[in-house]
Amino acid sequence: SQDCDITQKGYEKKRSKLIGAYLPQPPAANGAAAVRCRLQHSEGAARRMLRTANIGVCDIREAAARERAASTAGNRPLFYFRFGVDQALPQERRTPVTPSSSSRYHRRRSSGSRDERYRSDVHTEAVQAALAKHKERKMAVPMPSKRRSLVVQTSMDAYTPPDTSSGSEDEGSVQGDSQGTPTSSQGSINMEHWISQAIHGSTTSTTSSSSTQSGGSGAAHRLADVMAQTHIENHSAPPDVTTYTSEHSIQVERPQGSTARVAPKYGNAELMETGDGVPVSSRVSAKIQQLVNTLKRPKRPPLREFFVDDFEELLEVQQPDPNQPKPEGAQMLAMRGEQLGVVTNWPPSLEAALQRWGTISPKAPCLTTMDTNGKPLYILTYGKLWTRSMKVAYNILHKLGTKQEPMVRPGDRVTLVFPNNDPAAFMVAFYGCLLAEVVPVPIEVPLTRKDAGSQQIGFLLGSCGVTVALTSDACHKGLPKSPTGEIPQFKGWPKLLWFVTESKHLSKPPRDWFPHIKDANNDTAYIEYKTCKDGSVLGVTVTRIALLTHCQALTQACGYTEAETIVNVLDFKKDVGLWHGILTSVMNMMHVISIPYSLMKVNPLSWIQKVCQYKAKVACVKSRDMHWALVAHRDQRDINLSSLRMLIVADGANPWSISSCDAFLNVFQSKGLRQEVICPCASSPEALTVAIRRPTDDSNQPPGRGVLSMHGLTYGVIRVDSEEKLSVLTVQDVGLVMPGAIMCSVKPDGIPQLCKTDEIGELCVCAIATGTSYYGLSGMTKNTFEVFPMTSSGGPITEYPFIRTGLLGFIGPGGLVFVIGKMDGLMVVSGRRHNADDIVATALAVEPMKFVYRGRIAVFSVSVLHDERIVIVAEQRPDSTEEDSFQWMSRVLQAIDSIHQVGVYCLALVPANTLPKTPLGGIHLSETKQLFLEGSLHPCNVLMCPHTCVTNLPKPRQKQPEIGPASVMVGNLVSGKRIAQASGRDLGQIEDNDQARKFLFLSEVLQWRAQTTPDHVLYTLLNCRGTIANSLTCVQLHKRAEKIAVMLMERGHLQDGDHVALVYPPGIDLIAAFYGCLYAGCVPITVRPPHPQNIATTLPTVKMIVEVSRSACLMTTQLICKLLRSREAAAAVDVRTWPPVLDTDDLPKKRPAQIYKPSNPETLAYLDFSVSTTGMLAGVKMSHAATSAFCRSIKLQCELYPSREVAICLDPYCGLGFVLWCLCSVYSGHQSILIPPSELETNPALWLLAVSQYKVRDTFCSYSVMELCTKGLGSQTESLKARGLDLSRVRTCVVVAEERPRIALTQSFSKLFKDLGLHPRAVSTSLGCRVNLAICLQGTSGPDPTTVYVDMRALRHDRVRLVERGSPHSLPLMESGKILPGVRIIIANPETKGPLGDSHLGEIWVHSTHNASGYFTIYGDESLQSDHFNSRLSFGDTQTIWARTGYLGFLRRTELTDANGERHDALYVVGALDEAMELRGMRYHPIDIETSVIRAHKSITECAVFTWTNLLVVVVELDGSEQEALDLVPLVTNVVLEEHYLIVGVVVVVDIGVIPINSRGEKQRMHLRDGFLADQLDPIYVAYNM
Repeated sequence: SQDCDITQKGYEKKRSKLIGAYLPQPPAANGAAAVRCRLQHSEGAARRMLRTANIGVCDIREAAARERAASTAGNRPLFYFRFGVDQALPQERRTPVTPSSSSRYHRRRSSGSRDERYRSDVHTEAVQAALAKHKERKMAVPMPSKRRSLVVQTSMDAYTPPDTSSGSEDEGSVQGDSQGTPTSSQGSINMEHWISQAIHGSTTSTTSSSSTQSGGSGAAHRLADVMAQTHIENHSAPPDVTTYTSEHSIQVERPQGSTARVAPKYGNAELMETGDGVPVSSRVSAKIQQLVNTLKRPKRPPLREFFVDDFEELLEVQQPDPNQPKPEGAQMLAMRGEQLGVVTNWPPSLEAALQRWGTISPKAPCLTTMDTNGKPLYILTYGKLWTRSMKVAYNILHKLGTKQEPMVRPGDRVTLVFPNNDPAAFMVAFYGCLLAEVVPVPIEVPLTRKDAGSQQIGFLLGSCGVTVALTSDACHKGLPKSPTGEIPQFKGWPKLLWFVTESKHLSKPPRDWFPHIKDANNDTAYIEYKTCKDGSVLGVTVTRIALLTHCQALTQACGYTEAETIVNVLDFKKDVGLWHGILTSVMNMMHVISIPYSLMKVNPLSWIQKVCQYKAKVACVKSRDMHWALVAHRDQRDINLSSLRMLIVADGANPWSISSCDAFLNVFQSKGLRQEVICPCASSPEALTVAIRRPTDDSNQPPGRGVLSMHGLTYGVIRVDSEEKLSVLTVQDVGLVMPGAIMCSVKPDGIPQLCKTDEIGELCVCAIATGTSYYGLSGMTKNTFEVFPMTSSGGPITEYPFIRTGLLGFIGPGGLVFVIGKMDGLMVVSGRRHNADDIVATALAVEPMKFVYRGRIAVFSVSVLHDERIVIVAEQRPDSTEEDSFQWMSRVLQAIDSIHQVGVYCLALVPANTLPKTPLGGIHLSETKQLFLEGSLHPCNVLMCPHTCVTNLPKPRQKQPEIGPASVMVGNLVSGKRIAQASGRDLGQIEDNDQARKFLFLSEVLQWRAQTTPDHVLYTLLNCRGTIANSLTCVQLHKRAEKIAVMLMERGHLQDGDHVALVYPPGIDLIAAFYGCLYAGCVPITVRPPHPQNIATTLPTVKMIVEVSRSACLMTTQLICKLLRSREAAAAVDVRTWPPVLDTDDLPKKRPAQIYKPSNPETLAYLDFSVSTTGMLAGVKMSHAATSAFCRSIKLQCELYPSREVAICLDPYCGLGFVLWCLCSVYSGHQSILIPPSELETNPALWLLAVSQYKVRDTFCSYSVMELCTKGLGSQTESLKARGLDLSRVRTCVVVAEERPRIALTQSFSKLFKDLGLHPRAVSTSLGCRVNLAICLQGTSGPDPTTVYVDMRALRHDRVRLVERGSPHSLPLMESGKILPGVRIIIANPETKGPLGDSHLGEIWVHSTHNASGYFTIYGDESLQSDHFNSRLSFGDTQTIWARTGYLGFLRRTELTDANGERHDALYVVGALDEAMELRGMRYHPIDIETSVIRAHKSITECAVFTWTNLLVVVVELDGSEQEALDLVPLVTNVVLEEHYLIVGVVVVVDIGVIPINSRGEKQRMHLRDGFLADQLDPIYVAYNM
């Protein structure tokens, strides 16, 4: 049967592919020659900036003259620039698109890749070449496992490799050169044959290895399947990841038919052995093995120096590479643009220009709008623009509010909300505002109440004090409305009055009203919004003089003349589209043809058609529009672009726009397009137009371009790259500095120091035509708009302030400006700078090219462990399979590693169309990052590579030599600290009238009580309704015990010393049976009965305890008797091998001849069996002497007397729970109110109501009970108060536990029930373990339990360092109760057995009369040494015999005083020794990592961690939809890195309730580990971090 579950699916296939990495592979026939990146450089074009002394600013024309002089002198060139397009594309690539190849273009168009500004054939080749290098050296990456419900596509064919002979349909594939592509027949070499060859190590041919590739052919085959690790040669020894060798990972799956014994289902008692006996054939372990082998080849540079992170914890600091390139040029000179030559008839302000054209040529067309069919929709003339703007101005000023209180006054801000297809209405409103002297703030139309980033826009409007929104009729109708028809207040927006600006809705201005037209001044003209890297929105204010000067500068630079026609495809509300299409056009009375984005979507050629139709001189486009036109142009015959004198490329500052420019020119040159027409420009919201290439008539002066080393750029240095390198960035100039402006570049961070000539810096501009401030933010304004660049000598270069443009680049030869990226896209990883755009370009060049849906990809960095980490999020195509995604992700990692030499921390794929969008359809970057960080991105695939990226972990700990006996003699143990030892009160010295002391045995105490106080009630059992179900007086218990003794002797034929298993529910029968055994001289063992609903998993445990304890007989109730003989029981265990079963519901009527009295107090009283958290079953022997001493110790600590009542809500089967339930009342005579914990499931308030009703002062419970109350009664405290629940009499409420106190739970319990009178000091915990069932127990007298805060990083080094509450890395620890009377404690080193000082963490050793006397037997690990019960210190007091508890802890002498007036010693437990994990030489406690993980995301309800071959495995329970499963992977990885300096190896997401918990409420981590390795968890998702 074909099982489609992804955790099994295609496993054979995947495995064969992954194993490929370990096989000896011959080199390919021709070494798989890397596709050489064909980038030539023209020799003659070497030029160089001259060093000119004495002037700070140099003029462009002078510079150009000097250039020519310099180029003849043989200076070492700093730049190589290639001129002409001819060399830009390799010859054989520049084939004109013929009909045969055009079908490919057509296919591309249908998928309409968006971010094509990144497409570069050259780069694609470089990426392919980089990947080809790794082809032979495959890296084993375990595929993540998903549950089937998470996999969208489950058809089987999605997982079989497609026919390998299909041709590639992508331009990216190189046509010639197809070696390595197997034919179909070779491609289908069967897997078994291949694997068997692989395992026998025979050298298979390369074709068979490539046959395992799935999908694609042509160039795709040249790419490696799975990423390989580069840069292995020069690194230090690998960290010790595991001792396995790679051979272990190759297992041949057993054939299906074999009769292998199936491992029992998870949670079974037979799986109690620890994880070392893992069935290695399990798939999970094979995957982990691959991961381990992958990680064996480390990527860590050798450790050099460290900076101390506040402690001896040493995070490695990234050292600068001694060979890194450094800038060598002279200090740059500021570059001055040409003079701004003001022409005499230029208007004095933009409104004056509008008035001039509106009155002298009212019929001249100003703006033509298009409908979605490309037909002219409407022509706005200058006359109409003038009259309508006046009308809007009048209505804004006079028709809003009242005459006395107008809503809008000159200088106020109003927002403009117009859709992208209505430029005419926008233009009228914008000029209306200018005429009314109010400040327009154009924004995007809000589509829903919760648009991405809409809240931040609201903040901007609020801070600008906007109260009025101007909008068009159609837009107003389309806004979301509430049921009453009102426009709702958008999230975070101020209250707005919506005002429609259509003429028909406005009143006519009176004849005598006329707008006040002044010359341009320093008042604010408009505010343009700008979204920052973090998502916040700022408003850049532009003054009227800046607005006018900018229009003049653009007019001069672009050579605009009156009545020219310009086609505008850009967004007209901001940036280049606004400056050219709305403002400068009016100054020059030009005619703008506006192409809406909606038309471009339908017809990408529309703008070219309009250029032809209107014989337009200028067009404003983005590189995306050029690319779309390329894809679609074959439909057109009669295109003629000879009218264009200037094609402005608005995003010319993006270095990846060059490929669109080249390709566009290449195709349209034949249609009349001239090379010199293409004019890239660079702009920024703060500095407006930064630079623009001038249109020339001289076609002999080709544009400049540089081929720069990507490696050099990461250090901020310009280095011309040799042809060999794959990682190059080809940049084109964005022309010259603007007229009237001065430009320089300064260091991006720190003080604005001028850069050197071969250094990348942030471009800064000094001009009138720039923004002046961020509205309302004076501090940020100062840092951006008032920068004074400094020379190396420390003086400013001019007295005028410069403005930071946010663009990174340099000024090249001849004053040409080059931009290599934006400050916003900058990611500084380990001291090297990477640009998000460059990484996007590399990712998009990876095969299959069309994998990313419409090129929708986001790259950003997140800060984890003191460094930036790169995250890539992409939308995947709807039809991509699991395998495709994984392949693509692996290749992307590899390509980015090769080309950028940087690791990707996390790569996430999301379904198509799910990333948050900007209003124009791009990806909203900061919102995407926000979703990623808060875990609500819902990816469908995630690949994390922390092992390769995180290189600054602290170095592994080296163990220090221990302090020896000599230093103790000298008395300087651990710098003068005292030896950590403490004891409870001395039993011998306590005078009390303890009558029970005169009896050696509990059976005698009971007989004595039955005689002296026969009717005193010892036990009361409550049912779930809180009423008394049963009770026992002293004499009733005595008589019942006698009858049971008779039954044992007569029906069971038992001798004294025989073992009897007591299988009872919590209650009175159990107590009677126990004393019956003592009366008969038998040794009782209490066993939890099987759960009737879950016999299959609970009965085997019962059976095992009965067998291991060698019980001669089993006593139980009638009900359980039937259960043991039921059919379900027979299915679970072999019923025939039970010992005789006695049913105590039917007792004999007679008394025994005599009651057994043991000969010696050291003989065995009872056996205590318990399963530890590590899955070990251990029984300990309790002698009569120990049992009596134990009861006395508790009696003294808790001051128990016959008049007392104690409420007990515990399981009575082992440890202190059993002693309190069965023994203490008989010894001390107090009444025990017994509340079975299982009853709380039906009535959570049962325990607390009983405590209140019986006015109990002392109560004992377990963590599970406390949790039930906290969760179940959290919302009911008021109603409980009404029912009269009062906890004010409670003096001690002790949690019985064998672990570190769960401080969060006890605190929330105390807080919750404080209102019901519970004193917070009453809640405390106890500590017990196998060797001593109770070491500490909070008594009645003595100080309250204390809490300390310790440094978690110090604990990992076994050091105790106390810190203040709330300090970083602090961990709260609560004292585990007071040390019991007669108990001595010392802290010893678990390895050397030497005593430790109290600043050290060590094992708690205990000496006491109630220590257990040894293990009866241990199931699961026979080698447990006897030294658990009789250890001696290696030096110091070597005489005392100690028992080792197996718990790590420390002692601390407090300022408090004990009951006996001494200073109080507090014992703090940190965790169990066998649960602790040793990683990187440090000791980690699972609970600490789990606590961090649970905090990481609201949907994580529970977490458990364990290690497997030095890999940390984190299992989280998900409370939410399975779609959230993958969100957890990065968050879990981040939090463990940040807080614990550990790299998570595997993240397993499972359903609620999968993590097993024992009866004490402790996690069974080893069980979980066995279940995981045996593949029994049915996880939702398993991620293997690289």
